[in-house]
Amino acid sequence: MKLDIKILLTRWQIILVAIVFIGLFAISYLTFFTPNYYPHKGPVKFNIKNGETFSSVLDRLYELKIIPGKANMKIAAFISGSEKKIRAARFHIKNGLSYLDLLDLFTEGECDFTRKIKIRNGQTIKWLAYKLENKVFIDSAAFVSLTEDPIFLAKLGFQEKTLQGYLFSKVYDVYERSSPEETLKMFYVAFNKFWVDSLEKRGVEIGFSKHEILTLASIVKGETDMTEEMPRIAGVYHNRLRIGMKLQADPTIQYLLPGGWRKLLYDDLQIDSPYNTYKYAGLPPGPINNPGKDAILAALYPEDNDYIYFVADGKGKHNFSKTYSQHLRYVREYRRFIRSQNN
Repeated sequence: MKLDIKILLTRWQIILVAIVFIGLFAISYLTFFTPNYYPHKGPVKFNIKNGETFSSVLDRLYELKIIPGKANMKIAAFISGSEKKIRAARFHIKNGLSYLDLLDLFTEGECDFTRKIKIRNGQTIKWLAYKLENKVFIDSAAFVSLTEDPIFLAKLGFQEKTLQGYLFSKVYDVYERSSPEETLKMFYVAFNKFWVDSLEKRGVEIGFSKHEILTLASIVKGETDMTEEMPRIAGVYHNRLRIGMKLQADPTIQYLLPGGWRKLLYDDLQIDSPYNTYKYAGLPPGPINNPGKDAILAALYPEDNDYIYFVADGKGKHNFSKTYSQHLRYVREYRRFIRSQNN
């Protein structure tokens, strides 16, 4: 049996239902599709972290005045099924997005994800810049230039000429397309958190400034990857500094070579630079890389020994000597080892 709606509802009732339906549709449209405008210059940079709850995201959006109310955003998320689909990333929120536009941005729109970036123990600024450009699309030339920019360094409260040595070795979460300013500040802040008062006090006790400790630590790291050897090598360099002997550290020469590390030649030792520790006594002007925790602690707490010389043993470690004659014997052993490997 077919029912006629006109039998069930009068004409005025039909009109009333239509008005209510249209009203609800209009309210829904105005609520979820109408642009929301925030009161500051856009776009707003907004980071959603791994594991952050939807409620936390709403709270921050509301605090930033990106949305005028949280309840409507919750309803929009429920209707669209977006609450569980929001991604952890950095978003650039344009002004005038509706609730649904905003949810669409968080679930499917353009964004910058975080990547794990490790500053390796002993990594130079140039190598770090190359890594950042390839992994998180940060301009390497701009990054390197900023590490020596006096205006930027002054904003950090930094008094040296370059940040080389002050970018702390650890793993960072870096957003894609971050600015060089943001990333450098992150790396430098990590170093300052590491360099606590007790380390500063220790440097004073042994007569070294922070800059000198980092310079020495960078040389120690340049000499070895073996953590257990670092305090002994640091002890050798402390001994040389104490008696006024030139450091004669190969890593400082490698630092001067434009093409990167290679077997050193006699002519390399003649390079006229304050970083050439074969020509100039004392520490070079600054760090030659960014040393990690182990190398820094080795420079602060060197092994108490009487060694003056050391040479590679060809197996990843070094032989240490108190006398030059003993050192020459170890040098001959090392050369014989190298020849045996080439035959």
